Parts: sequence; C-alpha cells; structure tokens
Amino acid sequence: MDLFSLINPYLWGIHLRNFLYDKGIIKTKKLPIPVISIGNISCGGTGKTSLTRYLTENLSHNFSVGILLRGYKRHSKGFRLVLKDCQVLENWKTAGDEAYMLSIYFQNNPKVSVAVCEDRVLGAKNLINQIKLDLLFLDDAFQHRKIQRDLDLVLIKYSDLSDRPLPFGRLREPLSSLWRADAIVLSYQEICPFDFSFKSKPIFKMSRKNWTVKNSLTLEPLKDLSSFTFIAFSGLGDNLQFRAILQKLGIRLEKYISLPDHFDYEDFPLDQERPYLTTLKDVVKLGPRENLFYLDYTLDVPGLLEFIKEKLKI
Repeated sequence: MDLFSLINPYLWGIHLRNFLYDKGIIKTKKLPIPVISIGNISCGGTGKTSLTRYLTENLSHNFSVGILLRGYKRHSKGFRLVLKDCQVLENWKTAGDEAYMLSIYFQNNPKVSVAVCEDRVLGAKNLINQIKLDLLFLDDAFQHRKIQRDLDLVLIKYSDLSDRPLPFGRLREPLSSLWRADAIVLSYQEICPFDFSFKSKPIFKMSRKNWTVKNSLTLEPLKDLSSFTFIAFSGLGDNLQFRAILQKLGIRLEKYISLPDHFDYEDFPLDQERPYLTTLKDVVKLGPRENLFYLDYTLDVPGLLEFIKEKLKI
C-alpha cells in the first residue's frame, strides 16, 4: 500500500463499506427477476449509458426490460416512472438527462420501461410491481450494493489504469475492487485501444462505430459534412473523448465548448445562423432545432451478449 492510500480517509471508508457488505453485516435485497448492474470505478465518462442502451436494444427483442437509474441532478425526488407503454411521462428536468435520453430513444419499443429513484431498492420494487418485467438493468450501480445482482458488468477506460482514488484522482474505488465484477468491459477502444486482465475475469472490448451526424429536427443523417463547420459542445463526464472522436472523424470545427457533466443549458445561446454539433445526451435537453445536430453511433461489444445469455440462462 502506497503513501496516498495510507493517508486517504475516503479510501479507508470504501474498504470498510465493502467489508461490511462482503461479510453480510449490511444486508442486500434479492429481487424476483434477473438483475444486471452496469457500472464503473471512476467518476463518469466510461460509456455506461451507451452500454445500457446497447444491451437493452438487443435483449428487448425477446424480453421485457426495465432500466432503473438514480436520476442524477434531476429536479425531483423519489420514484418516477419515466417510460411506460411507449409513453414518456417525465421531462429531462424531473427524470434526469440520462433517463430522459433513454426514454426518448426507446419510446417506440413497448418492451422497455425506464424509472428513476435515489433509493434503488424502493425504485426496483415499485418498477417491478407496476410493470411485468423479465430483466432489470441498474445503470451506474457498481457502488450501490443494496440490491443483489446476477451480473456485475464494470467498464474501465485506459486512464483508469494509472489513476488514483478520490480525492487524489478520479477513481471511486481502487482497481482491486474489480474482483467483484463478473465481467470487465474495456471502453473507448476506437479512441485508445488497450488490453487489460484481472484475476481471470472475462474481458470484453467496446467500440463505437458507424458514426453519423444527424439533424435534431428531421433526424436525418448529413450526407455531406464537407460543407459544414460546426460549433461543437458537450456536457459529459469525459468531454475529451467526444472531442477526440470529432477530430478522428475529420469534422471541421469553428470552436469547441467543454461544459460540466449534466449541464442544464439554461439560457445557453444558439445563433440561428450557425450550425451546432453535440451528443444525444445533450441534444435532448435543447430540443429539436434546424441548426442543431448530434453525433450518433452504434456499439460493438463482441461476445458480451452471448456471455450474458449463457450466465443468466436466458
């Protein structure tokens, strides 16, 4: 153990909390349906919600899927059902941007429901009681251990490997906590390919591909980007990866505006004469506009779906 670990009270608190869960001193709640947690060990920006979207999209072909999020920075409290029977019941302020984004994305899929609740146990109970589900996803839940999970999927990015726990770095937990994971997903492979292994855990690599720039009003992809020079902006946990993708794709930028994660865009100025480019998470908070575009993609995680189906026997 190095000096930073010895003098880090946050890290000692994490070790104590995990010890109490590991020994069963703090009890966990078992749910009547399979639960998959999608989490990470760092402060945002590893692609958790993208992976939730990918897995939900694929597994909802055959199963009724619920997604439960905390609803970080939403302007509401308690349990909120955000998507039910293809109806979006909340706005982004009361649901949180990520829950609202997922609800908009899946609003035409009758097998997907979305809810938020800061109390994960209460949220899961309410969601399962109100909707007949076959499978529940817990978004950003590796550190929220009150609900037993059948699979713990943990995403890491390359910079996590050399980072330190809070407050000296951006890790919520040390790399040693990965022993709790059932599988590890190495994200952003299209930006920074890397390999990693940990105690014979199954390893999967996640890449984004088939990039398209879509108009937020028509949802149509731009066929010719050469005539556009965008003002790009984003409010993500890791804005650097978005900017890196724009550079890699050769998209011309007048400037790039980096904003805090979950930025609310209150009074954010948009010049009607200029084209703007952002992410799906950000665009849903601004609404459709003729001069507003977003970068979309598909996800590729070879072998992960097969692994999940085999482990859960579904």
